Amino acid sequence: MIMRAPHRDQQGATLVVGLIMLLMLTLLVGSAFTMSGSSLRSVGNMQARDEALAAANIAIEQIVSSPFTDAPAAESINVDINNDGTTDYTVNIATPVCMSEAELPVATEEQLSGLRAGVAPPDSQWSTVWELVATVSDPVSGASTRVRSGVRVLLSEIEKESVCP
Repeated sequence: MIMRAPHRDQQGATLVVGLIMLLMLTLLVGSAFTMSGSSLRSVGNMQARDEALAAANIAIEQIVSSPFTDAPAAESINVDINNDGTTDYTVNIATPVCMSEAELPVATEEQLSGLRAGVAPPDSQWSTVWELVATVSDPVSGASTRVRSGVRVLLSEIEKESVCP
């Protein structure tokens, strides 16, 4: 049996190829780690923004369900998003503004004849449009959201005169 002597120019080639593969694998793992960290931050920022938006909408719903047209004023509303008993967000509501008003048509004599005797005809009604602006800032995450919403409210002429310019 004849044994060949190993070629001297190939000694260590496997070591070099192995080191290059190890370097490539290290770079791949490092870039995956960096990308996952930035993705996690993006998702966290979106979650904070969505929570701030939800807090603003909750505050606007509270304002709309109250008689805010009686005496429009700016308010700060504390919102507990996760119902754990602590305030998560403070929503600042600007003073509601009456943007427009339109008088609704008054009932005709024919429509009024269907009313019972002794019932006074309805007062003139006004359809008013109000602008509500809610601003939320979260000092922890730095998330800030501004929500602008409109709502239509039916008012009597006396109510309209007192709150709409």
